[in-house]
Amino acid sequence: MIVLGIESTAHTFGVGVVRDGEILANVNDTYIPPSGSGIHPREAAEHHAKVAVQLLRRAIEAAAVGLGDVGAVAYSAGPGLGPALRIGAVLARALAVKLGRPLVPIHHGVAHVEVARALTRSCDPLVVLISGGHTMVIGYADGRYRVFGETLDVAIGNAIDQFAREAGLGYPGVPAVEKCAEGAEGAIPLPYVYNRPRPILLGARDQRHIAV
Repeated sequence: MIVLGIESTAHTFGVGVVRDGEILANVNDTYIPPSGSGIHPREAAEHHAKVAVQLLRRAIEAAAVGLGDVGAVAYSAGPGLGPALRIGAVLARALAVKLGRPLVPIHHGVAHVEVARALTRSCDPLVVLISGGHTMVIGYADGRYRVFGETLDVAIGNAIDQFAREAGLGYPGVPAVEKCAEGAEGAIPLPYVYNRPRPILLGARDQRHIAV
């Protein structure tokens, strides 16, 4: 089956096309905020609205398929920035109605974990999820993902972005910092803090949002 997916949780709007696990297309465009400022949800949404249709066309062309070949339409349903999420959701729903195809909401965090698990062929991993506005330690057991711990202040992704802006590495900062780290010698010692984990179950709604 061919699945068309739409991502719009934060600064990037992306459209992907997958067929039976094979990535046929993956195109995106990123909103870059003014120097020294963070992501403004409304401005990110305006950016997404401007590029959405163009990226959809590019993805279909890159995948060399027709819209009529799409068997399901998936989209990021959250967590994320509300205004930005709505742009992706509106486009996804319009496509699903037009094509008469199933609409599949995807949980943003679970999707990150599932994509990484598929690419690494990992089985039952313990995951440290570092994604923009949230950082979690997650494990899968008894048919659902369980959150064993999460940040209560600034998430690691946001902290790295802030550091990159101050260091003049550009935005988004995580890829730039990662590139610098690849050429670094030795390791930087980091403090180790342990808090007794308190298992938190993702809600029943979240369990349906598993990325295919």
